[in-house]
Amino acid sequence: MDALELLRLNLLSPMVLAYFLGVAARLLKSDLAFPEALYTALSIYLLFAIGFKGGVELSHTPLAVVLLPALLTLALGLFRPFPAYLLARRFLRVGREDAAALAAHYGSVSAVTFLAALTFVQAVGDAAPGFMPTLVALLEVPGIVVALLLAKRREGRLGEALHEVLTGKSVVLLLGGLLVGLLSGEEGMKKVEAFFVEPFQGALTLFLLDLGMVAASRLSVLRQVGLRLVLFGVGLALFHGALGVYLGLLVGLGVGGAAVLGAMAASASYIAAPAAVRIALPEANPSLYLTASLAVTFPFNLVLGIPLYRALAVLWGG
Repeated sequence: MDALELLRLNLLSPMVLAYFLGVAARLLKSDLAFPEALYTALSIYLLFAIGFKGGVELSHTPLAVVLLPALLTLALGLFRPFPAYLLARRFLRVGREDAAALAAHYGSVSAVTFLAALTFVQAVGDAAPGFMPTLVALLEVPGIVVALLLAKRREGRLGEALHEVLTGKSVVLLLGGLLVGLLSGEEGMKKVEAFFVEPFQGALTLFLLDLGMVAASRLSVLRQVGLRLVLFGVGLALFHGALGVYLGLLVGLGVGGAAVLGAMAASASYIAAPAAVRIALPEANPSLYLTASLAVTFPFNLVLGIPLYRALAVLWGG
């Protein structure tokens, strides 16, 4: 399958098409809108399902198989905020608060980017290890912690932000779902498969429709901040993505697993990180970090990044 066919396959997937439908709806000033309760319900469903399915896979995966990828993922999470912070300070020329806020977002992970990457590699016939959702959970928190430490906030406020991260819905649902799946195993999966497996792609498609509308609402801000933020978001995604692919191949995740890890590393958080940054770095500009993560990096990864990381995995691992 050549590169153009892979790109076509990705662009014409229901998830990507739904995302651009959301963008178009907002640009056309349609009255289409998701009730807040529906957005919350979809995010709860998706995050718990990711964790649950990963836990079921983990229940029959030997520790020796998952240990090295898990340790590498933690190291990747601790490393990623540093290039993000330095690039924000020197290239974007923003202050310490804004640089740390951007580092928190680019040090964490987008669960939806992970899902899109997993769907893509499965569609092209690659296999990714079943424990990949475990790595999503491990990548969620460390980068946010490092970024907040880079800002050198007062201990009390830092502690409050860490509590927000660790008890926030994304971490609780991912880790909680992981634990439920781990303890209930395949027998538990059989009981809920009709709810957590079959409807999953449909729920993800609706979620991306809403994200498209959210991203489109940030385009006016993107025009104000200019080309530098676009280069920042794309350049950082490419660097982190290539690093993730290389490390994934290094620990034996295979082409599919390395491509997914590359997409995870290339992504930026828009659930866990904003909640922590809002508390720990109140002076940081939300328009800057939300626009970078949602209107630049997320659509880039969704459209071009994921096929590119898979191509790198084939090139380096083939």
